[in-house]
Amino acid sequence: MSEASNNTSKEKPSLVVAISSRALFDLDAAHRIFMQQGVESYCEYQIQREEEILQPGVAFPLVQKLLGLNQLFGDRVKVEVVLLSRNSADTGLRVFNSVEHHGLSITRAAFTGGRTPFEYANVLGADLFLSAEAEDVGKALASGIAAATIAPAGNRETVQRSSDTEQLRIAFDGDAVLFSDEAERIFRQQGLQAFEASEKASAKQPLTAGPFRRFLEVLHQMQSLTEGDTAPIRTALVTARGAPAHERVIRTLRDWGIRIDEALFLGGMDKGDFLRAFGADIFFDDQSDHVTSASKYVPSGHVPTGVANKTDYSKS
Repeated sequence: MSEASNNTSKEKPSLVVAISSRALFDLDAAHRIFMQQGVESYCEYQIQREEEILQPGVAFPLVQKLLGLNQLFGDRVKVEVVLLSRNSADTGLRVFNSVEHHGLSITRAAFTGGRTPFEYANVLGADLFLSAEAEDVGKALASGIAAATIAPAGNRETVQRSSDTEQLRIAFDGDAVLFSDEAERIFRQQGLQAFEASEKASAKQPLTAGPFRRFLEVLHQMQSLTEGDTAPIRTALVTARGAPAHERVIRTLRDWGIRIDEALFLGGMDKGDFLRAFGADIFFDDQSDHVTSASKYVPSGHVPTGVANKTDYSKS
């Protein structure tokens, strides 16, 4: 039985999201001190300011909506957000004070005093790990957890934005995110014509699952408790693929038995305006240039896996 199918055997769908303090709050000033002056100056800076409330970071609106699902679904689902931080307990006090001030129902945290915290995401059974540290994200992916490096906001509005609706809206790239990078490898090695020919020939053969398949399946389980536009969650596939490479994607999702609300096959067009029109609370893509572009419009996360990313964290 797969990890994803294990989740379906629970009495109700549950979602655990682990997030770093730098993804949740604006810690840019403190991080600059850490990089320029070292750990002792950083600790002193944080302790002196532990009563000063941190401003929301890029993933803050996403976390608000994730936690809000508990109210929107009632007792039919369980969503938990866990804080994982390289801070020490001392420097982490400012973070917890900010959590309380902003009314976030986060009760579990791990402060690792400079050590990478990604191992605790596994122990906690996290379905998703979000961090500003690319190395932690890469190691989490290598261990089998859906993970992404939160990109800096293209502008302050991106940090503060949250769609007018309470509905949580999540957008995914396809290859190397929802699906494996098998098709992307053909494109990079042999070109567009070979890629399209291969996808057309393999249209009825489902793609292998990528790192975010399990996370999407958990969202689908929650969506299945509601109907249509009333669902508190809406998902979108936003891919550079176009016809004739669309058919295999559609048939793969059908084979998985997973609902996705919107599918945008852009044929190489820039994704930013489409993501803004969708109102994404977060977008996941494996290609850093796509993430940088998208982050000007919506919160975005880089998934450093597949042929587009050269570092192999599984060997670290």
